[in-house]
Amino acid sequence: MSETIQPGGWPRPSGYANGVRAEGSIVAVAGQVGWDPRTGQFATDDLLEQTRQALRNVKDVLAEAGARPEHVVRLRWYVVSRDDYAARRAEIGQAYREIFGAHYPAMTLVVAGLLEPRAKVEIEATAVLPRR
Repeated sequence: MSETIQPGGWPRPSGYANGVRAEGSIVAVAGQVGWDPRTGQFATDDLLEQTRQALRNVKDVLAEAGARPEHVVRLRWYVVSRDDYAARRAEIGQAYREIFGAHYPAMTLVVAGLLEPRAKVEIEATAVLPRR
């Protein structure tokens, strides 16, 4: 179980948390891009669809470790275009909620070049499984 950290007097963030506290086993998920992990092929160059696939890939790795999206305490998103992300933000938020639900961990968004030339987004996660 995790606890959201919200400093007094700060405006409540939308779609993320300022901080999260948790105890348990850490699950670190490497950056996942929006390709089919079995083939290493991208089905599209569309940011929204790549984001959906990257989130599904993160969720699959979490599941393999016995974790669920609600165990995630931190997400780091890397996108290649700030403008593309900003233009699709509402759609990306909807896709996030469809795959991860209404769980909003601490998040960072970085605009950067990515190793995979067709990748528009890469998402990494840190989850904490509760103590048993």
